[in-house]
Amino acid sequence: MTTVSRRTLFGAILAAATLTLAAPVLAQSRTGGAPNSMYAGIGLQGYDPVSYFADNAAAQGNADINAFANNLTWHFVSEEHKAAFEADPEKFMPQYGGFCTWGVANGKLFNVDPANGWTIFGGKLYVNFNADINATFAADPAAFIAKAEENWPTLNQ
Repeated sequence: MTTVSRRTLFGAILAAATLTLAAPVLAQSRTGGAPNSMYAGIGLQGYDPVSYFADNAAAQGNADINAFANNLTWHFVSEEHKAAFEADPEKFMPQYGGFCTWGVANGKLFNVDPANGWTIFGGKLYVNFNADINATFAADPAAFIAKAEENWPTLNQ
């Protein structure tokens, strides 16, 4: 019978915990044609998609002011933002189903940080995993978008 030292056991537990914490980052390998619904079916984790355009800011929406589009519920800071969204939802929805644009460019589907990982480029909203990844994306958005456009049809199956 093999005896396991406390140090070995602790190392194994630490390694397992690290892998467990890292695993949710890559949530899925294909979308199945569905948008990012990793946050209980709420688009942009409840952030108002119109605020990025109208206010150049990420703003947490009010759950009582909402609309349903693209199989997600969207929250808004005001009735005016809700009305603008309902008039043209595609104008305000994030690209690539709300998955991380940098991730899509790299052939992966990552969740996003809608408060710190977003960029408006060419009149469209692109969301990313976090502020650091967003800074990388924002340094050359055209190149990342071109690569994401190549990968998206395969990922969005």
